[in-house]
Amino acid sequence: MMPMSSPPEAVEQVIARIRAVYRNWKRETPIAQMREDWDRFLWSDAVPAHEEVVSADGVPARWICAHGASSARTLIYLHGGGYKMGSVASHRDLMARLSQAGNCRVLGVDYRLLPEAPFPAPFEDALRAYRWALGQGIASTQLALAGDSAGGGLVPALLLALRDARTPLPACGVMLSALTDFEASGASYETRAAADPIHNRALIQALARQYLGVDGDRRDPRASPLYGDLHGLPPLLLQVGDRETGLDDSVLFAERARAAGVDATLEIWQGMIHVFQQFPDELVEARAAIDSIGRFLTRHWSSM
Repeated sequence: MMPMSSPPEAVEQVIARIRAVYRNWKRETPIAQMREDWDRFLWSDAVPAHEEVVSADGVPARWICAHGASSARTLIYLHGGGYKMGSVASHRDLMARLSQAGNCRVLGVDYRLLPEAPFPAPFEDALRAYRWALGQGIASTQLALAGDSAGGGLVPALLLALRDARTPLPACGVMLSALTDFEASGASYETRAAADPIHNRALIQALARQYLGVDGDRRDPRASPLYGDLHGLPPLLLQVGDRETGLDDSVLFAERARAAGVDATLEIWQGMIHVFQQFPDELVEARAAIDSIGRFLTRHWSSM
């Protein structure tokens, strides 16, 4: 049980705001409009930060460094959005707050999205951006990876590929409400079905068909890292809300990572929904979770 809690009505107000966006989307709504709506809904410049648009070996990206934060350490951030939406705009506020909490600069990666670019395009872009960062002279010991939802699943997928290619691994990784299992096999897809206002098993299975193709391998570790050989990964922090149908994507991953000898810390935030960290103005837990990420990053950078 986490030490801080928001009143239930605060969480319900967040849910109502999310549903208000969803209600505007019809079957005929263009994906470009949905992306624009989502970016507008989540964008905030409440935390002042220096920003710089860059090309990470052809992958659009943006540096974000909160005022007063150090640029000596780098967090590479992979946004969520079901591989269809999300961007450095929708996640600008979260990245700025992570920069502040971790006393680091953040490289937000705008990887390619569905339907224009199915698997493995997002994975390939994340890999290219990481290698570009190394090519800029950034030591792997001063790097960390983080992501949420789809981007949270890209974090361990990328780590597995880096390990197998004998590419220097970052100091640590952070996974927020991570999508790690396109099989949607966890029991939480049933036990949390009534509590989760956002996701369900049918949605994840439909996304799997769109992302991987009808005959795609839902256990390919580049898409479903839960099924990878997890040995040799750096320390990981997983945060997930107790109300999420995808709760077991994090619980099972943490269990399997620990069994493989990985230092994996799992935080289950009571009463919280999918990627609740994006609502720090409304939720005490979001602010506390971001602070926890900052401490995790600082601890593992300092120990290198």
